[in-house]
Amino acid sequence: MHVIIVTYNAMPWAERCFSSLRNSLVPVQCIVIDNGSTDGTQEYIRKHFPEVDFMQSPQNLGFGKANNAGIEKAYQEGADFFYLMNQDAWIYPDSFQKLLEVYHAYPDKNELGILSPIHMDGSEKKLDVFFERYLARNTHINRIFSDSFNGTLKDYYEIDFVNAAHWLLPRTTIEEIGGFNPYFFHYSEDYEYVQRISFFKKKIIVCPASRVVHDGKQDFLKTSHINAQRVQREQRYLDPALSFDSEALTRDFIPKIIKQAFKLQVSAAADTWKEYQYQKGRFTEIMNSRAILKNKRAAFLNITHKY
Repeated sequence: MHVIIVTYNAMPWAERCFSSLRNSLVPVQCIVIDNGSTDGTQEYIRKHFPEVDFMQSPQNLGFGKANNAGIEKAYQEGADFFYLMNQDAWIYPDSFQKLLEVYHAYPDKNELGILSPIHMDGSEKKLDVFFERYLARNTHINRIFSDSFNGTLKDYYEIDFVNAAHWLLPRTTIEEIGGFNPYFFHYSEDYEYVQRISFFKKKIIVCPASRVVHDGKQDFLKTSHINAQRVQREQRYLDPALSFDSEALTRDFIPKIIKQAFKLQVSAAADTWKEYQYQKGRFTEIMNSRAILKNKRAAFLNITHKY
């Protein structure tokens, strides 16, 4: 099991994160890609966890590119399983073992895109609030909460999304889906990746017997930022299951600009026009990215493999 962790000022969690890997019942090889920490993270890991394969990035690559560097290294070392884990996270001794038990028992392994454990919050007493929301919105395809209440939990459940704080990716996922799209620097990389998982008819499954911790901020507002609408729009443009061309930009923006101008919403119309010009400037990059991610191969990774 190769565990890949991107760090950036990780000192609040470093001891618990890396100590938990030492206690794993499944032997792990940990690769860390540091994005330029300034709080002593690099020195701490090198001194206290010398078994970690530490890579210092000369610049902040962002979440996706840094993970891709770790994935490429793990692949070159012959990894069969790639576990992507946030720096503010830790595991229990049997977390990986329980995940692998589900993988090996699953009837059609080619269907598996991402395997996820149950994400607990930092208190270790409640579900991570975001993970709980992902489960809740999938009630139409599974009844995990009812089964938990009745004591009849199954070995796994299918869901449509889980964030990349804890992802187990089999080697076939890396070879067929690839790595993270470098279009995004930070935020939304995992959403775009899941779009490709769905496009290539692979599944995301949650394994209730495996539990882990993600000590993230338990606040839905943490995902609200100034470019949220822009990022969501670009996710849609990059979805290989949806059509996209220059006319899509016109349809998205021009009617709205006309409507705002008609209502004398001058400032709003100007902002929409600026966003339209921004997206037009990214059009070629989006189209090039779509051409890459629609191919069933190791997109955005520099690896050589055979199907």
